[in-house]
Parts: sequence; structure tokens; C-alpha cells
Amino acid sequence: MKDPAVRDDADPNAAATLSADEAALLEEMPDLHGIGQTRRTFLGQSVAGSLGWFATDLLAQEAALAQLAPAAGAASAAPAAQNLARVSFKVNGVQQALSIDTRVVLLDALRERLALTGTKKGCDQGQCGACTVIVDGRRVLSCLTLAASCEGRDVTTIEGLARGDTLHPLQVAFIKHDAFQCGYCTPGQICSAVGVLDEARRGEASHASDDVTATTTRLTDDQIRERMSGNLCRCGAYPGIVAAIQEVHSGRASAQTWGFADEQQLADARKEDGHATV
Repeated sequence: MKDPAVRDDADPNAAATLSADEAALLEEMPDLHGIGQTRRTFLGQSVAGSLGWFATDLLAQEAALAQLAPAAGAASAAPAAQNLARVSFKVNGVQQALSIDTRVVLLDALRERLALTGTKKGCDQGQCGACTVIVDGRRVLSCLTLAASCEGRDVTTIEGLARGDTLHPLQVAFIKHDAFQCGYCTPGQICSAVGVLDEARRGEASHASDDVTATTTRLTDDQIRERMSGNLCRCGAYPGIVAAIQEVHSGRASAQTWGFADEQQLADARKEDGHATV
């Protein structure tokens, strides 16, 4: 039986379909005209109320934001930096003094404040090695090193390895052995390789060493791979990287396995491909 408090205006003759008992019960019920409402009316009022509340809330938010907005023509001042610290350290042999937020990492200080963009930002989580630089003779991940912690220290980036037009031996070896393709990771690879060679000269053991207590300054290819494992190369130039480091480390020069094509070789290649010009 339908709820008598909710009338069905769409079926005014609904009582004609009731049984005798239901009709008798309906006769005994009090008149509820004006108390109940149709389902359609109830839903319409609910939707209207919800929309009204939403509109009121939206207008209140707009009013609050309007009060926060600067007046037209007013100069907008940049937010003041917090926790400023004065940091002084050497970068590629040049003394630098910066006033920076204590939360700024060395990577951002080098790139954004000193315009030394050779150091690359890769994962920004210390996993790819693209941001590797050398601090006091040891390789570090500059994305995980606070710039404020470098006070009084000596930082070397990829820009500081060459001496004028004379490249660092590792830079020469990387070119010779075709140890890079896109080049994005190369600054970090080379700085890390410089650190590896310094570690070998100090006789520091590698996890790939058979006996970590034995002091040796010679590195095997496996040890070079292990020491360089923190530097990722998405292009897959690892064989060339190992060969370049091993040549500089051992001092045994190997023949260059590639070279630039000359004009005659380029012309012959075009003919073979059917692109010869008349």
C-alpha cells in the first residue's frame, strides 16, 4: 500500500484499484491534504536547495579571494626568502659568495645562481648520477648536497676540468671511444670517472674487489663498472665509458675505433643509397 503522506497526482483514480479492506482503511484515515507532497515536488525542492547552497558558498569564496587580491596598479612584491645564509666556497678555482636559502641544494645553486649549467638535473633523487660534481676531491651527488654545507670547500664541475682549450684526459678519451650519444649524462659520467681514478690512486677498495683488505691502485673493468654503477646512461654507451676510463687509468692507449667520414666517403654513401645528386 502506498504511503498516504505522499500522494500520487499522476493517478487520481488509484483508490478504485484498492481491495475492499484497503478501501475501508483508507476511509478511516484522516484527511492529509496540504501535508504531503508529490515526489516530483520533493525532488525539485531538494535540487533547488542544493544549488542555492552551492551558489552561496561560491559567492562567499569569491568575496574572500577578492579581499586578498592586490589593488589595481599596486606593485606586487616577491615573497621574502626564508632562512637565508651567507655561503662562501670555491667553484672551479674561483671564490664564490652566495646569500641563499639554507634548503637550496648545490645543484640548483650551480645552475640557477652561478649559471654553470653543465651539471645536469636528471632524476633529482640521487639515482641517475647526472648531477655528479667533485667536492674536495670526492665525487658527490649535487642534488642531495645542501649548498650551505659547502662552506669553505672546493667544488669542481664539468666546466672546471679542462684547462683553457686543453681538454681533461678523460674528456679526450670519452670522445675517442665514442663514450656518449645524447650527451645529457656525460658531465656526470666524466666527473664521476675523475672521482673513480682518484679513489684508485688512494688505494680505496671496491665492492667488486676479491679482497677488500688488499690495497691496490689497479682497476679491472669489473671494478670500473661497479664504481660507475651509480651513473646511468639511457643511450647504453657503457662499453665506451669503461674503455675510456680504463685507457686513462692504465695509460695504455688503444686505437680509435671510429672516425668522421670525409667528403668522398659521404658521396659514396649517397650513391649506394640511391641519393646521388646530378
